[in-house]
Amino acid sequence: MIVNERIWTLFKRNWQHTLTYWSVFFSFGLCIAFLGPTILDLRCQTQSTLQEITCVFFSQQFCLLIGSSVGGIFKRTLACALSALFVSTLLISVVFAIMPLCHNVLLLAVAMAVAGLAMGVIDTIANVQLVKTYQKDSAIFLQALHFFIGLGALLSPLIADPFLSDTNCVVGNGTGNGTRELDHLRNTLTGGPVHNLSKYHLPMEGEVVTQVSYAFWIMAVINLPVPIAVFALIQRERLTVCCGPSSPRLLEQDELAMKAQGTGKQDPNDSDSGGHGDLFGCCRNDDLHGLPLSFFGVHILGGMVLFMTDGIIGAYAGFVYTYAVAPPMSLPHKTAGYLASVFWAAITAGRLVSIPLSYRVQPVYLLIVNMVGVIVTMLLLLVFHMDSLFLFAGTFLLGLCLSSVFPCMVAYTEDILEYRGCVTTVLVTGAGMGEMVLQVLVGSIIHSKGSYSFLLCDMIMACVGFTLFFGLLICHHMHR
Repeated sequence: MIVNERIWTLFKRNWQHTLTYWSVFFSFGLCIAFLGPTILDLRCQTQSTLQEITCVFFSQQFCLLIGSSVGGIFKRTLACALSALFVSTLLISVVFAIMPLCHNVLLLAVAMAVAGLAMGVIDTIANVQLVKTYQKDSAIFLQALHFFIGLGALLSPLIADPFLSDTNCVVGNGTGNGTRELDHLRNTLTGGPVHNLSKYHLPMEGEVVTQVSYAFWIMAVINLPVPIAVFALIQRERLTVCCGPSSPRLLEQDELAMKAQGTGKQDPNDSDSGGHGDLFGCCRNDDLHGLPLSFFGVHILGGMVLFMTDGIIGAYAGFVYTYAVAPPMSLPHKTAGYLASVFWAAITAGRLVSIPLSYRVQPVYLLIVNMVGVIVTMLLLLVFHMDSLFLFAGTFLLGLCLSSVFPCMVAYTEDILEYRGCVTTVLVTGAGMGEMVLQVLVGSIIHSKGSYSFLLCDMIMACVGFTLFFGLLICHHMHR
């Protein structure tokens, strides 16, 4: 068998919970990748300037960070966690449905802020609940969980593509030059920086011609089974009161009692076990007094490693197109446009491959291979910076190496701390901050120093990340 009987038994006991948590991460993935290729059509829909429409990106990322930071407050009971997941996934469908009705950029930014909050809550709760359910066996299930992010991120651009405008979004006053600028700008938005949009001037007068509304409505319908699945789980568990006290079914009480007697551990669904609270609640926890420094070091170093690695993901996916079309690479725009798709496809494939690997290999060894692989790949990209073929190969290799860092880090650090503390919440927050902050930082450096600094920035982030990971290994050795 691919997995042993014990893992299979655990999955059969918790199959509905597990599939539900995987499905909510599919909703998360749908929201990640659709905004880039549709931003021009949304600009036409809102009749806004290019500078105004870029605030939509910031509103989503900032609120995602807030949602990740405070999402842990909903983990106190299973009823509260599932209720939060139900509301969050339903909000994502609602946001997709109302986006075609947002004809003002401020309304669009508010809608994306709501989606960002929902994504942050989903990110924290789904990770925490899987860790609490499977504990030392959580690595394989976390790998599958993060595979569904990549699956959703691949699907949403494919849904949107047939409905994107191929010409200028105005009728009557558009020119051939405007059409060429629109095509170039769409490719830039698919894999390039957002802050460089101001140099493009597209006419605003005339009738808006965009059919992207259908793409959003299709995504709303595709996502609708996810909140239905969460609601079905709530009904199955007979959890009807949000955040209220809930008691397990009789069979589960017997199973948990036997497990507690056999292992001396608390129920993983008990609100007092593990302590995976919200970020601010963790800082105010009175139980932190008297803990060794290594306990805090695992939290901080683990979060900083993901700050760097997720920052590399955000920066590379955002700016690899700009690097490819600029000298010395100077690839055709259409060819360079495939790089972002190759990168996300590699992340998705890597997470799929990591599912059986995480069963046979401990997370710390996978992390060592991944972190070394990122540095080696970035070094080869720097050496062969003139080779366009290796740029595609290196992009794929980099996506493979980065794909399983987050789930492996969650499984590794939770195992070190024996599933106590707030490490998952800290990791999710650190990853979100890295993707938001480093993407802006790298974009500013590329704008001032040139496209070659793109690979150099990623190489520096990879080296800093590996140094922090080495510090985490030392902290693990010191921790008792």
